[in-house]
Amino acid sequence: MSDSIWGYQPTTGHIAGTDLTGYKVEATDGSIGKVDKHSDDVDSAYLVVDTGVWIFGKHVLLPAGTVQRVDQEERKVYVALTKDQIKDSPEFDKDKHVGDAGYHEQIGTYYQGHRGI
Repeated sequence: MSDSIWGYQPTTGHIAGTDLTGYKVEATDGSIGKVDKHSDDVDSAYLVVDTGVWIFGKHVLLPAGTVQRVDQEERKVYVALTKDQIKDSPEFDKDKHVGDAGYHEQIGTYYQGHRGI
């Protein structure tokens, strides 16, 4: 598996260091929630999205490589995934998402197979 799933693509318009917390997140078929937390770390950049009532308050971990573009003016992040792909993603584990290579591999493998829809 390529580590590129854990890095922002150069075409997204994301500027490293920009705080994305609170930005709305848009799947290819509609809104899924807001950015609760994010990281720009090299080879482990991600978004933690609070889906609110959409999937019963679930949080999801989205690797930065799933981001299509960031609209700074609208404060929105667009991801190359459908709502169902996000809903069916591996369970977010707040205790494992930082520093657990196996967990990152599980998440990365899932999204690597769904990227570029």
